[in-house]
Amino acid sequence: MPFFKSIIAYRIGPDWVPPAPDALEAELQRLAFRPCEPTQELSTGWLPPRGEENGAMAEHIAGHLVLKFGLERRAVPASVVRAEVEARCKAIEAERGRKPGRKEKLDIKQEVVLTMLPRAFSKRAAHVIWIDLAQRFLVVGAGSHKAADSVVSSLVDLMADLRHVLPLALLSTQMAPGTAMAEWLRADEAPGEFGFGQDLVLKNAEKGSIRYARHPLDAEEIVQHLDEGMVVTEMALSWDGKLGFVLNDGLALRKLDFMDVKTDLGEKEKGFDADVAIATGELSRLLPALLEALGGEMMPGAAPAAVAPAQAAQSGDAEAPPWDEPVAAQA
Repeated sequence: MPFFKSIIAYRIGPDWVPPAPDALEAELQRLAFRPCEPTQELSTGWLPPRGEENGAMAEHIAGHLVLKFGLERRAVPASVVRAEVEARCKAIEAERGRKPGRKEKLDIKQEVVLTMLPRAFSKRAAHVIWIDLAQRFLVVGAGSHKAADSVVSSLVDLMADLRHVLPLALLSTQMAPGTAMAEWLRADEAPGEFGFGQDLVLKNAEKGSIRYARHPLDAEEIVQHLDEGMVVTEMALSWDGKLGFVLNDGLALRKLDFMDVKTDLGEKEKGFDADVAIATGELSRLLPALLEALGGEMMPGAAPAAVAPAQAAQSGDAEAPPWDEPVAAQA
């Protein structure tokens, strides 16, 4: 099973020092994940990265720190709650000759949700966190900034409790990813060791979106769409012949595919250790190469390079925060 399917990457501030392993382990154990109680809508906490019961909560492997964050959500469908609330309101009106007021409706809704929660299906998710201590990258295994937000917020809170305030900023580049990908398509050439895949999504406020799947990206019609004002929001790429992924205009990497990667680990060390070695080894090389391909990293507080208005409106990117403001991911 892949160690990462999708990632959101952050830059760690230059002065951050990780807490002592024993102190970190103890705090993670204190905040360990526990399943939702019958009437609890959301539960979050930390899990052993190896998936072993009572296993270590923090894995320190060759200069890398690996953590795992879990959450469980119980949700009652809004339509079911709405129908039950309306039925109870009608019953009250028929019995008492008056319609329930606003506050009474809210109380009824809360009671309905609490009554239905124990019977509601729960949905669990887990996100791996990888911290590259040498290059000061923090990577969350999530497919969107919204999904990564609660993970990073919890990690920032944890480090603050340990008095090791963690300054984070989303990785940002001098050239917007969508703008760069459009330039590569126009030139019919990806930079460096990058190559084109066969998936592409173009968007335009007026024309909607066009999605190419398993389609050569050197077609003239693609350049024509770009000339007509469409922007690139997702594109499949390969790197160094070993790693395939889809890059989006928010610098998120999805559909990671470690195609032909080998490790020097023996049979006894395969499994989790091999997955960590492959993922961290390749991504530790890919991320700097990707930053370079996008014009270099834009450090927090620096002014971004000019972005085409259509691209800026499409991506909704915001200026990166300063280091002295420890933040979670922006949705």
